[in-house]
Amino acid sequence: MKRLDSDPAPAPRRPPFWAAILGAILLLGAALLPVAGAGAAPRKPNLLFILADDLGYGDLGCYGQKQIRTPRLDRLAAEGRRFTQFYAGSTVCAPSRCALMTGLHTGHCTIRGNGRVDLRPEDLTVPEVLKKAGYTTGLVGKWGLGQEGSPGAPNRKGFDFFFGYLDQAHAHNYYPTFLYRNEARVPLPNVVPDEGPAGQGKASVRKVYSPDLMTQEALSFIDRSREQPFFLYLAYTLPHANNEARKEGMEIPDYGPYADRDWPTPQKGLAAMITRLDREIGAILDRLKERGLDDNTLVVFSSDNGPHREGGNDPDYFDSNGPLRGIKRDLYEGGIRVPTIVRWPGHVPAGTVSEHAGSFADLLPTAAELAGVPAPPRLDGISFLPAALGQEGKQRPHEALYWEFYEKGSAQAARMGNWKGVCVPFGGEMELYDLKTDPGETRNLAGEHPDVVRKLRAVMEREHVPSPLWKLPPGAKRPGAS
Repeated sequence: MKRLDSDPAPAPRRPPFWAAILGAILLLGAALLPVAGAGAAPRKPNLLFILADDLGYGDLGCYGQKQIRTPRLDRLAAEGRRFTQFYAGSTVCAPSRCALMTGLHTGHCTIRGNGRVDLRPEDLTVPEVLKKAGYTTGLVGKWGLGQEGSPGAPNRKGFDFFFGYLDQAHAHNYYPTFLYRNEARVPLPNVVPDEGPAGQGKASVRKVYSPDLMTQEALSFIDRSREQPFFLYLAYTLPHANNEARKEGMEIPDYGPYADRDWPTPQKGLAAMITRLDREIGAILDRLKERGLDDNTLVVFSSDNGPHREGGNDPDYFDSNGPLRGIKRDLYEGGIRVPTIVRWPGHVPAGTVSEHAGSFADLLPTAAELAGVPAPPRLDGISFLPAALGQEGKQRPHEALYWEFYEKGSAQAARMGNWKGVCVPFGGEMELYDLKTDPGETRNLAGEHPDVVRKLRAVMEREHVPSPLWKLPPGAKRPGAS
């Protein structure tokens, strides 16, 4: 029957009991959703550590270089924080990388010099710590801390993925006949007629340039890992020389913007290598932005030691060590103080400079703090995350930094505050420098400050733990020995 407007409206029907209960549940869930979302743990930040090989303190524009173009790294510094007193783990690659991965300086770590020595199962590494925190881990580039099939191979030291060189001598060759993907050899179309047992040599047919492959593999790792927190250790070999090629060791496909310069050929090669490294890093940074990962990735860039005099290169030509004394294989500042830049948009203050004195051993505790997990005990490193974030007042300083070296007659060095002591040979008479007033280490003040010499000598005695793998050469003596 049609209802007339004058008829009274019928009483509303009551919903069934189950519908009322369901509606109440849905309303309650809707009310709780914002609270649950607000309380959800944020995704852990990614960590990208990019390492150059033999890049000097003065080789980048943002560190004073005038002739070599490095626009992307200069921009990285403008968008982040530049460290002016950061140190490599050693003055050559293998021990420097060992300190980087294990958080131990060269008085304590397993690998204290270049050689075919492998990390041990008990040597805890950065990727092993981060894997426990839920990170996907990748290494692209040069390893140098474990040979094929050894306990020190990357996939056995915490890396889910590895592509690159295992052996340091193999890594000299920019046109190798093979590289490794995980634990398998990947053949390449280059031809090396007198190839050494590790794959080293000088190619006669050059078709594939290894740094190009490293960039491709790094980009692929970022693409497939973007849905979970990741750690990528990207260890380019640029601008190391191919030592087996002797005076033609600055191997590069072309000289790029320097082809017409009136420079010696090796210097064109060095400049082109550094600018190419800059370009490759730019491609990596662009991919982070394309994938929406920029704001959640802490990027750290550094070098494994100072500039080299190999492959025909003259480190004085471009003033590669800047205002510092010494080069690769020296424990003076030019051999161990390295350019170091950090960037994390929204967290690291842009365009700033830190004078915090840190070292490669600091990466492991920094990574642990970034991931929100405890750092392993008895490390030599201290997290430099507060300094990176511009929170210098919260940064715990090192009581002392320490290095020891077993080549060129051996040497020791220690830094305590602004004082730096250097002993050549190991355990020998100490040279003392005030780095605040004399960063170039030109004035030996040992005779004027015997109290400081005694304190630094005590640091050297305390921090050196003898190793059966690293014997002191003739003429050197253990600290504290008469």
